[in-house]
Order: sequence, then structure tokens, then C-alpha cells
Amino acid sequence: MAVSALSRWAREAPVPVFVAIGDGMRERVERLFCDPGIERAATPRHAAILLIAGRMRLEDREDLRRLHDQMPHPRATLLWDAKVGEALGDAEIFSGGTLESDKDAGEAVRDHLERLWQDLASGERPSEPDLLHDEPPNPWEGIGPHGQGGKGMMGGTPYGRPMAMTSDDLRDGLALDTYTARFGPFLPMFPPGLLLEMTLQGDVIQAAKVLRPPLSQKAEENAPAALSRLARLLDLLGLPALGQRTRLAVAGDRSSSTLEKLGRAIRWSGAMLAIPPGLGAVEGQGDLSARLNDLLAVAGGSSPATRPELPESAHLSSLLPGLEWSEAMLVLNSFDDKTLSMLAMVMDEPDEERDGHDHDGDHMRHDHGGHHDHGGSHHEHGRHQGEGGQGGHGDYGSHQGHDPHGSHGGHT
Repeated sequence: MAVSALSRWAREAPVPVFVAIGDGMRERVERLFCDPGIERAATPRHAAILLIAGRMRLEDREDLRRLHDQMPHPRATLLWDAKVGEALGDAEIFSGGTLESDKDAGEAVRDHLERLWQDLASGERPSEPDLLHDEPPNPWEGIGPHGQGGKGMMGGTPYGRPMAMTSDDLRDGLALDTYTARFGPFLPMFPPGLLLEMTLQGDVIQAAKVLRPPLSQKAEENAPAALSRLARLLDLLGLPALGQRTRLAVAGDRSSSTLEKLGRAIRWSGAMLAIPPGLGAVEGQGDLSARLNDLLAVAGGSSPATRPELPESAHLSSLLPGLEWSEAMLVLNSFDDKTLSMLAMVMDEPDEERDGHDHDGDHMRHDHGGHHDHGGSHHEHGRHQGEGGQGGHGDYGSHQGHDPHGSHGGHT
């Protein structure tokens, strides 16, 4: 009887969904999560349904499998206008191509998710099995005098997770442990599809390299797009109520009086005072505060300041080092999609042989959705990744109070 009661309460709860966003689907997905009946999980470990929205790259499919296998049982997958071949097994498919509007498609997806959740909670739908074998990404057992996967007493990649090594901090030269991991491509607080390899000391980024660029989204800088970007920044600034209010304005009332009140509430919140001067400054493009002011202007019906072309030298590999994790997340989300794509171009650099292992595809993520935990370990599977790897990798969150060896605080 107690089990029946728990099952009934579960069916009545919001649907816990972890989402991997593909080409051109970010704004549609964000409107979906304005519905109080759909809960956006910050990590696949807190989700029952994996929603894959939009077209994906071939190289993203392994990350999607890792995300899937991180979810607890019972679990299910829904493909929303997503073609991933047989990567996700017998996942359910939803196509919105026959519906007249994005609103109709969003409502149909919501109904589909609710039905899946009801079937899972009642036991009518069986849980999906693992898609990957539970095995380490690199051979390491028995290598080294202590079996740690490396030579001597230091180094090594036990179970595919590199040991932290001492290096000088960029800020003051103090020797601290550094940890290199891959973050993305579906880490909730990352632009969809972006995969970075970063070296961290505590929560300070020491080095950054773009491995995959973000997936293409709608590039127009109209009021709805500006409001959506503004909402993401408000979430990262610790103002989720204002962020949700901004998303509701995207989906509904965008009258001048509503936007004026919203802009006034944001300015009175002190959000601008929380941003250090010069943060994320790019030559000719201003800093984070300037870009936030542009968003407020566009959202209010005005035009943003005209800015020159992005310098060819501007790149995330030079923009992110030296920033704390929370600052880096703000900077990444402050750029429009076109500018970010230019900043996140993959540089043609030969891969250095670090430890003689093949690292392709074995991301250990701190993403919110791509980190594979073998045997219940706290880290994500693969060479250098954490929840970061995928918005899916590791226990990811928004990364407030980042722990490079665990979950990144509340990414999404």
C-alpha cells in the first residue's frame, strides 16, 4: 500500500527532465520549461526522462549515450525532431513538423513527456537498459608501482580520470593542484554543443581549448532572443525569479509597459553592481556590463549600440583563462550566437601525446549530462571530463562553488 501511495505521488509530481539541445532548439526548449509541470533537472542523475531536442552531430552521439546511462531507473528517452540513428536504442520519437506553430509543438511535447512519466511511475513502461559497457576508457590496472596507471608515485589515469598535478597559479604563482577536464557538450550552463577542455586550479580557469563549437541556434537579435539571453544571465547572477519572469515575457506579454516594469526590476535588483568592471571585455565589443545593457535596451524596444567587427585575434582560449568558474559562465552566455560561434572556432592545432592513450570519445565530464559514472564514482567517464562534459557530465549544476573533481554546482 505504501508503494502504491508513493507511485501515485510520483505521478502527480513535475516531470524530471534532462535535456540535450541541438540545432536551433534552445528557445523552444526554454519555453517548454516555463510550464510548472515540467522540471528541468540540473544533472541526468536527477532525471527520469532524457529529452534530445534537435539535430545532433555524429560526434555528439557517444556523449548522448553517456548522458542516458547516468540516469537512474526507471528512465526513458524522447527524441524531439532529433535524428541520432540507433544511438539511443528504442527511444520514442516526436516530430513537430505537422503542427502549425511552435506553441502547438511545445504543448504536444509537454503532453508526451507527462505520459511517459505517468507510465514510468506506474510501472506500465519498462526502464531503458544501459547503452554502454561499464568499462574504463583507458587500460590502467596494474600499470605503475602502485597500480595507479602511471609511472612513479605521481601521474596516471586511473579508470580514465587523470590525477591532479601541481602547477603554478596564474594569479600569484603559488603552486596548486591543477585538474584538466572536458566540459560539455550538453552542460546546462554551456551554450548547446560547446565542448571545452579546461585546466582548473580550484575554481580558476588556467587554460581553455575549444574541442567542438556550439551548435547553431537562431542568430537574429530580436526582442525574444535578447530576453532569452537576458534570462540565462539572470539565472547565473543568482536571480532565478527574475529569470523566470523574463522567460514568461518571451512566451507571453511583451507589451511596452510589461517590459518597462521588467527592466526597472532588473536594474533595482543590483544585478549590474554584481559584475566586476571589465569582465569579459573584447576589443570593440565592450565588457559584460555593456552587453547586459544592450540586452536590456533590446528587450525594452530600443536598439543596442552599434559595435565593430569582432577582432580576428579574439577567442575563448584567450578570453577564459584567469576567470573564476562563475565569471566564465557569465561571459559565455553574454554573447549572441553569431559572435560566440566566431569566438569558439576550433583551432587547427596538432594534438599533443600526453600519456599514450586514445582519448577520443572518452570525455570525463562535468557537464550536466555527459559524464559517465562507472561503478558509482563521483566523476564523469572518460579522459578529462566532469558534469561539465555534457551538461551532461558528472554531477553538474550551475557550478556555484565549483569542485573540479565533482559536480559543478548547479549547471544546467
